[in-house]
Amino acid sequence: MFEKIVSALNDIIWSPVLVVLLVGAGLYFSIRTRFVQVRRFGLMVRSLFASAEKSEDGRKQGISSFEAFCVALSGRVGTGNIVGVATAIALGGPGAIFWMWIIAFFGASTAFVESTLAQQYKFEHASGFRGGPASYIEKGLKARWLGILFSILVLIGYGTFLPTVQANGMAGALGNSFQLPPLASGLGLAFMLGLVIIGGIKSIARVASIVTPFMALGYIVITVIVIAQHIDAVPGVLGAIVTNAFGIHPLAGGILGSTIMMGVKRGIFSNEAGQGGGAIVSASAAVSHPAKQGLAQAFSVYVDTLLICTATALMILCSGTYNIIDAKTGEMLVSNAPQLGENYVGFTQAAVDSVLMGFGGTFVSIALVFFVFTTIMAYYFYGESSIMQIFAGRTDKRPERICIWVFRFSLLGMVVFGALREANVIWQLGDVGVGLTAWINVIVLLLLCPQAIRALREYESFIQKTPRK
Repeated sequence: MFEKIVSALNDIIWSPVLVVLLVGAGLYFSIRTRFVQVRRFGLMVRSLFASAEKSEDGRKQGISSFEAFCVALSGRVGTGNIVGVATAIALGGPGAIFWMWIIAFFGASTAFVESTLAQQYKFEHASGFRGGPASYIEKGLKARWLGILFSILVLIGYGTFLPTVQANGMAGALGNSFQLPPLASGLGLAFMLGLVIIGGIKSIARVASIVTPFMALGYIVITVIVIAQHIDAVPGVLGAIVTNAFGIHPLAGGILGSTIMMGVKRGIFSNEAGQGGGAIVSASAAVSHPAKQGLAQAFSVYVDTLLICTATALMILCSGTYNIIDAKTGEMLVSNAPQLGENYVGFTQAAVDSVLMGFGGTFVSIALVFFVFTTIMAYYFYGESSIMQIFAGRTDKRPERICIWVFRFSLLGMVVFGALREANVIWQLGDVGVGLTAWINVIVLLLLCPQAIRALREYESFIQKTPRK
């Protein structure tokens, strides 16, 4: 019964209309910004290293641009980069990766718009700057009720649904590699998270700025080693990704709808462009100009999807450690690794094992522990900021503190719950969480984007007049 309800919700939220809306919005923002994600690529990279602005008394008012980048990237880099990519291939074929690239390219402009707006409408809290979609909805559209609704949806989506997906992927990998019971995985992850999230944004930013670059670089190194050993297969794999994306291959034609839908779903789940999570982190950065943070967050979409997700996809496809399944009938259309069945995390583990025998399970499991830990850490921050948004302006802070503590225990409980549930229903829960926030946020971005465009032009005018040091 529970599975049927979740499936019905998923079908309603993830109608083709939402897919068109997300891709169309990204295309529109790209045109309006004159493809800022390409035109200002160098500036995007330089924006990462802007130091945090200080108040008049010399104190840091928020986190630095790089810390915000790391926290947002930690929210983007998670099971979607390992299990999500494998799921996209299994249910959409190689062509799904092409649509992940498309959503990342256009999604970078969406990330720019939402993060710039978050900076423009951020508010000051005792813990530092806060804000995000709820803030620019409330102040930009003058619709406090909608801002509160968005904050509640963030608490439901990021505090309830999405942590279960992350914990489930990690528990599955640890079970494959070390025969660790799911309950032990869930409890261990919840304990580690509890140690960090109690420290608030400064603690989260500090951990993210150390762990996130380390884990991303380490993962890329291993994937490059595996792909290098299958280098002869790369041209054929790239060709298959493109031809399958448009249903040119006979097999791909039969699942073209699933190919596009899975590529878009998994792409958005991974890079979060349009959902608003990255914008919540962006609001906490203390930078000299709103567009500077928008550029930094646009770059994080590239790192997440075009770099890390692509590395996983090429590793799996070049190694041939995958199956393709008809999502409607359950029929096995391609059976390259029949022993893996629908064990999606096993696709990635087997790919590493194809070169580094006996190391795949251990490596992917350890990578997932890091990825999941930092991702849920970011999810907590999204939820905490949403609670502060709901209670913004109130002098009595006791209700806010109580809600934050309730949210902490609720999130940690969902981590344990997610580790124990079956994977299919958990991924559907994750899709529901993503879709709920995406619907509202993208429509609001379309209404408010002229403000982000003006900020971009103002910033570009400023840097053109200012000689580089």
